[in-house]
Amino acid sequence: MKTWFITGASRGFGALIVERVLSKGDAVVATARNPQAVIDRFGAHPNLLAVALDVTDEKQAAAAAEAAIARFGRIDVLLNNAGFGLMGAVEEASAAEVEALYRTNVFGLLNVTRAVLPHMRKARSGRILNISSIGGYRAGAGFGVYSSTKFAVEGLSEALHHELAPLGIHVTVVEPGYFRTDFLDASSLSVSPTRISDYDGTAGKVRTVAAGLSHNQPGDPAKLAEVLVSFVEAPNPPVRLPLGSDTVAAIEQKHEADRAILAEWRPVSISTDFASGR
Repeated sequence: MKTWFITGASRGFGALIVERVLSKGDAVVATARNPQAVIDRFGAHPNLLAVALDVTDEKQAAAAAEAAIARFGRIDVLLNNAGFGLMGAVEEASAAEVEALYRTNVFGLLNVTRAVLPHMRKARSGRILNISSIGGYRAGAGFGVYSSTKFAVEGLSEALHHELAPLGIHVTVVEPGYFRTDFLDASSLSVSPTRISDYDGTAGKVRTVAAGLSHNQPGDPAKLAEVLVSFVEAPNPPVRLPLGSDTVAAIEQKHEADRAILAEWRPVSISTDFASGR
């Protein structure tokens, strides 16, 4: 029996994964700002521990990890799922909005990871799944600040992948595309109240498109949950796991664009080295 530690477990991907983990017979430490929401959804279960956790609180993260060890004795899988979005042009986002986003999406992930890693290192085993996004691989108008937090998650995950592999701990960054969850609703997505008309054709247009896309996204969240619950059994997991045809298409398009840049600018790119023999 594995023990999972899941942040943002009261709804969305987190809740769906909790459900499948319990049905599989594994144990779950399901964390949320309001753990009662977890209890209300799943009821009493011998393999479920609902814990209060605001990921931006480092002490609370450490206490949650200790509670997990006290109850189940180990943490085998950490799913860093808690996070939210911010829509608006980069210039439209206030300092307070940017800081709040980073506190949860980046610093919160770090708080929880630092709290759990000592236990995984002691066991010399574990899986860490960090939820990123299609926006963690390529940024676009209207989601620049949000994408920057997920770019940070990608970089941290790649480094952790290399640092922890010799210790028997596997790290994968998960890159979902647009899935039919409440991510584009007000409960998960903040919208910058500032509007600058110069961005009406770019970030402003994205605001309109996103409103029409909500709950019409192509991805099936139940299938994502099934994939991730099975994925932790993979003997050699990759450093990144794209999920959704839109993510696959976005990665392929970015690769093509980057190849074109290298083809056009290669002489300039390599011209900055010292001359041979120097």
